[in-house]
Amino acid sequence: MNSPKSEAPAVAAPKVLLTDTNRWALSARLAISLSQAGCEVSAICPVPGHALLKTRAVQRTYGYSGLRPLESLTAAIEAVDPDVVIPCCDRSVGHLHELYASAQSREGANSKLAALIARSLGSPASHATVSSRYDLLALAREEGIRVPHTAHVNTPEELAVWQSQENFPWVLKADGTWGGCGVKMIHRPGQIQQSFAELNRVFGFKQAIKRLLMNRDSFWLRPWQSHSKHSFVAQSYIHGRPANCGVICWKGRVLAGSAVEVVISEGVTGPAGIVRVVNSRDMMFAAERIACRLDLSGFFGLDFMIEEGTGTAYLIEMNPRCTPLSHLRLGTGRDMPAALWAELAGQPLPTTEPVTRKDMIAYFPQATDVSSELLELSFQDVPKDEPELIQALLHPWSERSLVGRVVDSLRGSKEKVALSPCCVFPEAVAAPAVSETSKV
Repeated sequence: MNSPKSEAPAVAAPKVLLTDTNRWALSARLAISLSQAGCEVSAICPVPGHALLKTRAVQRTYGYSGLRPLESLTAAIEAVDPDVVIPCCDRSVGHLHELYASAQSREGANSKLAALIARSLGSPASHATVSSRYDLLALAREEGIRVPHTAHVNTPEELAVWQSQENFPWVLKADGTWGGCGVKMIHRPGQIQQSFAELNRVFGFKQAIKRLLMNRDSFWLRPWQSHSKHSFVAQSYIHGRPANCGVICWKGRVLAGSAVEVVISEGVTGPAGIVRVVNSRDMMFAAERIACRLDLSGFFGLDFMIEEGTGTAYLIEMNPRCTPLSHLRLGTGRDMPAALWAELAGQPLPTTEPVTRKDMIAYFPQATDVSSELLELSFQDVPKDEPELIQALLHPWSERSLVGRVVDSLRGSKEKVALSPCCVFPEAVAAPAVSETSKV
């Protein structure tokens, strides 16, 4: 099925700037959908090797410096003069709020940069809440949203109180982390100190150097240099199945969104490979209440656990940026790119057809290890018109580094490069090659 087309009148294309410090697929996928919806898309990301450089949907790209992120982000904003900035990772959300504070202190209420960031993300006062797992869940509880028992455990005393009150298993989480790397499942007392030590090492010098060498990710050096402090929370474990929702909102009002339950994921806390679209009033109610309470704009996602036996949805955390659901155009009311285009262009919400009628969706390339039988039951979310992007996602740039290949060889890990797009993802049949698109 072809990508859905918006019934949009001929109006000036809203200018969107995507920001991404990671090398995930979601920013490139969102760029394609926003372009299809009628937006003019530019991006700032680490170069070379980022997926955003491999899609024709992005008209201009700018380098995102790990050591001077605010300066490079400011330069990209000045060059593009966007109508809205869309962060595709947690770090760039933090960078935007740092820029806001800096612009406000220099220029005050007349700052054009500060106004753009507030327009893009919503109330700047919300950042302290969305960047804290504990504060976000405390606010959610006040709004009538079900959340698991959660507590700060930054001191031995706080941890001792938690242990005396909570049965195993439970979950230990570090703020300032994402993608499951800052989450530890605790099943017995002997795991606690080791898990704390491992989470603390995420922000240490050795880990920053490792990420620089393995993933060309220099962004971890800055928080190490600034001795950033990170809070820890403990959370009771909800026995059940993971689920999530993604929405686009504007000035505290949800414009569109989708909810899914996870069918296949990478480990207990890792990213989803296959999801099932569901109608969940509880998940969407939570998104609406949080968007309204914090006066948010832009994309965000919420993670839940659906309790076994009762089917009750418990909110466990928030992603204050776009998520893998954001680009999926699942029809009017669930088409987030079209809803954003309509808001920016000052046009009525266009009627769009869903990209699939199937309820199961296999994310590409996350589902490359899934059985072919399960893939056949799913909509395979492959960017078929973007052959260079397909290859970039199947063969991540960091995995082609000499250091990465040596480490993988020593670990005996499976090489993704051995996977054939046609047999693993039948939908990923390469289109004719295209010439390299010129980028700024």
